[in-house]
Amino acid sequence: MSAASAKGIVGVVGLGIMGGVIAKNLATAGWRVVGYDIDAARTAEAKAAGVKTVANAAAVAAAAETIMTSLPTPAALDVTVQAIAGANVKRRVVAECSTFSLEDKTRAESLLRGAGHVLLDCPLSGTGAQARTKDLVIYASGDKASIAALRPLFADFSRQAYDLGPFGNGSKMKFVANLLVAIHNVASAEAFVLGMKAGLDPRQIYDLIKNGAGNSRVFELRGPFMAQDRYGGDNVTMKVGMWQKDMSVIGDFARKSGVPTPLFSATEPIYAAAMSTGHAGDDTASVCAVLEAMAGIKR
Repeated sequence: MSAASAKGIVGVVGLGIMGGVIAKNLATAGWRVVGYDIDAARTAEAKAAGVKTVANAAAVAAAAETIMTSLPTPAALDVTVQAIAGANVKRRVVAECSTFSLEDKTRAESLLRGAGHVLLDCPLSGTGAQARTKDLVIYASGDKASIAALRPLFADFSRQAYDLGPFGNGSKMKFVANLLVAIHNVASAEAFVLGMKAGLDPRQIYDLIKNGAGNSRVFELRGPFMAQDRYGGDNVTMKVGMWQKDMSVIGDFARKSGVPTPLFSATEPIYAAAMSTGHAGDDTASVCAVLEAMAGIKR
């Protein structure tokens, strides 16, 4: 048995900012990774990183008993689970790592269960940059035995995995975490803009806040982008356009739960402004550029 397959075979459907890095880390850790993405460039990157790429999600299901999905839209999830369900293979365990509504995840779970498979709700807390250093937290929920069996796999691309119990609890926890991310990100930008307007060096703002009481993990992660006025390119950790999907899911969940979210709601127009001013493909740290423009700051 080769070193590349010493730990077994795992499939990854969705080789984007998060899934592509996870696939690479797993291949490096000794797993034989079989991956698929509709984007040719992402597929080529994964292949160069040691991932065996195949033509579709059904081919992933044919090759791997354990599959991870990291997908951009509910429609992509629907297509993927339909392909796995129709692949005519024995029981597969699918760890769904995207951020979608509970309704979307439940629909996928029901379809796969009907085909004899297991879907776990396993959203990830962390950015693309954190994925590169295996600094992700997994909020797993669903079948307890299946979650336990995947712990060695989880350990090779994350720093911690939690079993939150019944299916859907992982997503609920992710909504709570991302609500805070949305707030902390805009709060970080607001602080940078106030400091720059007062004449402070943005690099100094980052260094001193990072070592003080106002620090947060989000400030540490997004602050360097804000300090450098650099939001695009290869270092994007979460695109504004993709983040809008997460914002919508969180907002809908809070409204259905009857919970007021005044701070979260206050960030929504800032992210919308980032979308409308050409930052859709940039990192969410670009909300700093939005607030700079509102404050009349030019760098």
